[in-house]
Amino acid sequence: MKQYSLIQLCLASVFLAASLSSCEVVGGIFKAGVWVGVLIVVGIIALILYLIGKGRK
Repeated sequence: MKQYSLIQLCLASVFLAASLSSCEVVGGIFKAGVWVGVLIVVGIIALILYLIGKGRK
């Protein structure tokens, strides 16, 4: 079995840590995007209902 040097192990651990944290960042961006989209849709529906209600009076 091949023995790895300390530098190789450190580089591998840094690479794994960086790749895992970037996945979390991307996941957070998509979660934020979903909530922004939900808020926009709710706002548009509220605006349409307001305009319909105002048009009937």
